[in-house]
Amino acid sequence: MKRILSLATLATLALGGTAFAQNVTVSDAWARATSPSQSVGGVFLTLTDTGADDALVSATSPVSATVELHQTVADNGVMKMLPIPSLPLTHGQSVTLKPGSYHLMVMGLKQQLKPGDTFPVTLNFAHGTPVTATVAVGAAGASAPGGMGGMDHMNMDHMNMDHSSMSMPMPSKP
Repeated sequence: MKRILSLATLATLALGGTAFAQNVTVSDAWARATSPSQSVGGVFLTLTDTGADDALVSATSPVSATVELHQTVADNGVMKMLPIPSLPLTHGQSVTLKPGSYHLMVMGLKQQLKPGDTFPVTLNFAHGTPVTATVAVGAAGASAPGGMGGMDHMNMDHMNMDHSSMSMPMPSKP
């Protein structure tokens, strides 16, 4: 029995930032940094349904008064974030909550979200057991986990680029 328990403990430690519900794996949980006066923020993560079909129905976090599940939609050319009651999860499929799509809104922030900080978010499912994931805070303009800004997905090291062959057209005179 001790050996089985030890193996389970080692497996849990090896998985690091991945959290598991009964039927759902949560990975890459992150948020953008907020300003000191900001009262809302976004949480992004990936959910993978490993069991029977389920649904994310709610979430909580000690860093905010409430957490709402939202979807970004275009309405007559205007982008809006609208609360949704649940997010369906299909067996064997992943759903990524990301900027401009599904996401969690942490509302009534009790503290500033600063780059490098972490905080917990507990996800509640219609059928599976709740799971708590650790959210890593990235830069204010991050577009992906661990990102440093809006162009972080390009994974470029600007300081070490060769600029000698770059040219830009001169603006035309009015």
